[in-house]
Amino acid sequence: MAGTQRTVTVMVGLLLATLASGHSDTTSVHLTKDNFQTEIDGANYFVMFYAPWCDYCKKLAPTWASLAEARNGDADGLVKIGRVDCTTDGDLCTQHDITGYPMLKLFRKGAATGDGGTKYRGGRDLAQFNAFLDEQLATVAGEGAKDGEDGSQEDLPDAPPTPVSPLTELTEDTFAKHVSSGKHFVKFYAPWCGHCTKLAPTWEELARSLEHERDIRVSKIDCTQYRPICTDFEVKGYPTLLWIEDGKKIEKYTGPRTHADLKQYVSRMAGGLKEDEQQAEQQGDKKKEEGTLEAGAERDDNRSVVVQLSEGDFTHAIAKGVTVVKFYAPWCGHCMRLAPTWEQLAEKLAARDDVKIAKVDCTVDANKELCGEQEVNGYPTVFLYREGEKVTEYFGHRSLDDLHEFVMQHLQDHGSHDEL
Repeated sequence: MAGTQRTVTVMVGLLLATLASGHSDTTSVHLTKDNFQTEIDGANYFVMFYAPWCDYCKKLAPTWASLAEARNGDADGLVKIGRVDCTTDGDLCTQHDITGYPMLKLFRKGAATGDGGTKYRGGRDLAQFNAFLDEQLATVAGEGAKDGEDGSQEDLPDAPPTPVSPLTELTEDTFAKHVSSGKHFVKFYAPWCGHCTKLAPTWEELARSLEHERDIRVSKIDCTQYRPICTDFEVKGYPTLLWIEDGKKIEKYTGPRTHADLKQYVSRMAGGLKEDEQQAEQQGDKKKEEGTLEAGAERDDNRSVVVQLSEGDFTHAIAKGVTVVKFYAPWCGHCMRLAPTWEQLAEKLAARDDVKIAKVDCTVDANKELCGEQEVNGYPTVFLYREGEKVTEYFGHRSLDDLHEFVMQHLQDHGSHDEL
């Protein structure tokens, strides 16, 4: 028995020594601090960062070798498979934020020295590795297809230029500035996500169909490369489609993902599209504004009993009694649906002098600072104020009965406190 244990110990020792020396895998490229940057300057690289003593690394080793054998020997040279031993090149692994083993990253050809690569988070089998690589490098595969033998394109003078896509690919450097003003429909995605891949052509089509809408931008951001941004916007699954205005998340889209449905959503959120207006004019539709009101848009006519507040009179208006304020945007679908109920609530409480039902349009330039100060993060937002102080936010159902019960409860509470 002792001899058997000694034999096993020797074999394990030899295995670890072999892994450490890099000879167990002769198919993947052994990368070190001396050749790493040179290699990724010349080719796309899918790299395994590992430690020889790591059990998960050992388990992955045969699959990684098979992947390397297929990919490194491929005539198209789309991607090379490499490996870095973090026990011998610790500085290199630290540079690329390797915090566990094995960690797999894809580095695109010519990546800058500080580029951390795209982290792979999928399953560890050949099929999923290949799917990930094909999706990530699909655009690379087509490069040079039209080139002449000498690498130039002069042999094909009649070939049309590649159209510039109106779909904006955002990065960590461009995201904040891009969405800081205006209306944006943003797709947060992961390249390996099947649903994202399925949506991709439709999202491109949506961007093209809206490219002449000056105030609306359709974009996307890869959460595998820019995770902090996706975390800030509470992205928990892929794809996540968010409507963002002036840098703030307004609403998450959860409807069907056909081009028609997505475009209809954009039209509703943006308060209409130019092509909608053109069609209305061609058809002689002179009732567009009336139709908008019938759909439940905010009313500012003299018949409204809801108090319309602004930056200038807000503080004075909420100073006494109870004031329930709806912060809204005229193009917001949920705001439109709430509008008639809000009017009914104001009418029902009109006889009371201890409560006001009010609203603030957050899209008006003069009110944007006010909405920011009141921490309005979405539309509609309903806050209840008492004697000038914010008491609570309403999160319940938006039926007339529920809203009325909410207000009356706080009025009763107010009365009982006065008696004390």
